[in-house]
Amino acid sequence: MRGISFKWLLLALVIACPCGWSYVASVGAQQAASPAGIPRTADGKPDFTGTYQWPTYLPGDERGRSSATVFDRKRFAPLKPGGDTFLEPRTGDPRHDEPRDFCMPAGFPGGMLSANAMQFFQTKTHLVMVHEFQRMSRVIPLDGRAHRKGLEPMYYGDPVGRWEGDTLVIETMNFKRWGLDDYYYTNSKEYRMHSDAMRTIERLRWKSPTAISYALTIDDPKIFSAPWTQEFEILAKPEWDKDGLFEYVCEENNRCPGGKCAEK
Repeated sequence: MRGISFKWLLLALVIACPCGWSYVASVGAQQAASPAGIPRTADGKPDFTGTYQWPTYLPGDERGRSSATVFDRKRFAPLKPGGDTFLEPRTGDPRHDEPRDFCMPAGFPGGMLSANAMQFFQTKTHLVMVHEFQRMSRVIPLDGRAHRKGLEPMYYGDPVGRWEGDTLVIETMNFKRWGLDDYYYTNSKEYRMHSDAMRTIERLRWKSPTAISYALTIDDPKIFSAPWTQEFEILAKPEWDKDGLFEYVCEENNRCPGGKCAEK
């Protein structure tokens, strides 16, 4: 009876949940027992303090360990009517086509997925993520507080964290409309833009003593008919601790924006 009930429960979840099989697989992964030997804090929580490689595609993916700055379109939920504003062509204006050339923030999730080292610092009340790329810093409360009110929309949004067993769940909202990923380098006619209504959910859990599962859910009700999720992997790099993060300096007013140099 228990085997039959689980089967039908699983089927009901797939039918009822707009995220489909990817959501069910994600939930199953989160509920799996944590592997032995993972780092823990004094109060027993998984400890994510450390130095890490950037998020990469999962093992076995043909794209390998390159930076995972492009989402797999197969993961996308269908676009809503009018959601084609998600896709823009490159305009020729470098401040639109590659704002990072002008020292503008990569935003989230782009900054998180860039190919530079990261350091995490965890206390009982906060997780601080510092990314070498653009020195992106995110201070994530873990003490149960609500999202802040009255803030202007931000490049990196307003995050709050909570624990679901051994999984750290980070919900972020209050974004500016900004670029979602780097797909425009593959197809110049599809510059993917998220809306100002985007909400993201990150789920971090140790999958082994040296690797973190990083599942990122995009919920953009102005663009997509349902949330969708893609999982990445973050590898611990304790051997990078001795060097730490290198200084990142962006030169504003570069006379060669986008690699095209003007005469002096």
